[in-house]
Amino acid sequence: MPIAGHLVVCGDEPLAHRLVEELVTRYRRHVTVILPSRRRNHGPQIARLPNVRIVEADRLDVEAFRRARVAGAESVAFVGQDDVGNIHAALQAQELNPRVHLVIRMFNLSLGLGIRNLFRDCSVISDAAMAAPAFVAAALGEVAPVHVRRPGRTLFVADPADVPPDRVICALSSHEGGRTVLLPRDPAGADLVLAMAEGRDGYVEHLATPDVPGRFRRWLRRQRANPFRAVRVLFARKLALVAVGLVAVLFVGTGILTSVNHLPWYDAAYVTLLTALGGAEPDTAASTVVKITQTVLTVVSIALIPVLTGAVVEAVVNARLAIALGRLREPMSGHVVVVGLGNVGTRVIRDLHTRGVPVVAIDRVGTARGAQLARSLDIPVVVGDASRAETLRAASVQSARALVVLSTDDVVNLEAAITGRELNPAVRVVLRLFDGDFADRVERAFSIDVSRSVSYLAAPSFAAAMLRREVIGAIPVDRRVLLIAEIPVCRESTVDGGTVATVHDLGGVRVIAVKNGLHQQWSPALSTVLSAGEELVVVATRDGLGRVVEATT
Repeated sequence: MPIAGHLVVCGDEPLAHRLVEELVTRYRRHVTVILPSRRRNHGPQIARLPNVRIVEADRLDVEAFRRARVAGAESVAFVGQDDVGNIHAALQAQELNPRVHLVIRMFNLSLGLGIRNLFRDCSVISDAAMAAPAFVAAALGEVAPVHVRRPGRTLFVADPADVPPDRVICALSSHEGGRTVLLPRDPAGADLVLAMAEGRDGYVEHLATPDVPGRFRRWLRRQRANPFRAVRVLFARKLALVAVGLVAVLFVGTGILTSVNHLPWYDAAYVTLLTALGGAEPDTAASTVVKITQTVLTVVSIALIPVLTGAVVEAVVNARLAIALGRLREPMSGHVVVVGLGNVGTRVIRDLHTRGVPVVAIDRVGTARGAQLARSLDIPVVVGDASRAETLRAASVQSARALVVLSTDDVVNLEAAITGRELNPAVRVVLRLFDGDFADRVERAFSIDVSRSVSYLAAPSFAAAMLRREVIGAIPVDRRVLLIAEIPVCRESTVDGGTVATVHDLGGVRVIAVKNGLHQQWSPALSTVLSAGEELVVVATRDGLGRVVEATT
């Protein structure tokens, strides 16, 4: 018998695990999970969660969807890494249940927006796009560049010292007794606030995309900063030393001929150069000094032409390699090293490049998702194991400002972070880790600056989308997250007829606006009465969002 209104999640990756956990613990919903095996990846952890039914299937096909009872499902989420695979599976699910709400994970948001017309009821979310700004901000030691645009208003996260008090919508966090408090009631001591900007005044600069110089201008700027950079790239050190030695001999020969034969320096240089390139004619009447000089220059002539030929060949080869690989071979400094060019890493290097921050990327393979993008942006790419010191040295981590480690393997990430910190004790380390408790211990034990979990940041948005609630922003605070969401007030719900204070009393939630049709009331008074049909714009913790969704349904 079909289970009416149940939810279906397809996948066994970290995001699937977090999503299912969010649905069963915070929203107390029954979830069916389709995965290849309950014994692989995050299958064991998912299977241990309450109110979870497991359907094992090697492929997401019609048979798997029938076994998962998709025909009677309320929502189905597709959270695999393959955009095309997710679209194909969603089309099959829609054939079985035309009324089902589909939530599709997409890396390519342009494609995601384009395919919405294929589905009757669909939400497209990119976990990479949500998480990347948090990693970029952590790498640069800045406030996360989160902003939300609403009709007539733009909200952004800021340091309270950077905005006037009348622009502050609500306090997001404060430090009390050595711990971080989310959504404090007293905004006076807040260290992070949600602020409002209007029009194009001075406060919108927080949201502006910086002007990035073109590829030629970036090259020219690098040459001005270091005029010998291109020489070091195109010529090997040993070849350069040999060339310098030969040139020194030519200068010495010129000086000797000037002194002994009493020639002007330019004539002496002329005789020296022709003697070195063409060899000298024997002159028994010449002085001993001239004979020795001519002999040395003749010997030099044997090596000079091959050295010049080798230099030209090496310069051409190295120039072509630099263009082909999208990287230069000389050390860098003041840059950000990004390890892992998967979905999140690709977004991070693009965001850093857009902000004009120099970047070096590392991945195990040269065919990773972000490798082609990196080369097209003239970002150096080092292919190798980031947990090995020689790979990190090739990326000049010893002179980098930050190391951002973003692979999907916690062990590899930790090894790379520790190795990077050994090579450069001053480097700012930003680490991607799935397990929150493990991440907290790692931060304390190894002095890691910041750790983030992509699935932790993204799962609440996917869960809300499955329940047809829209999360319009996610704000990372330490290893926790605050969510900005629009919540409709349903008739005869707990909130219907209550006040804004009623919602605040739920805990972990602040109402920042009340929408009634086209009218929006920002920063409503606590005594404002709420009624069915209105929408609340709230900032909430993960638990708080679950409570307000339940109270408004």
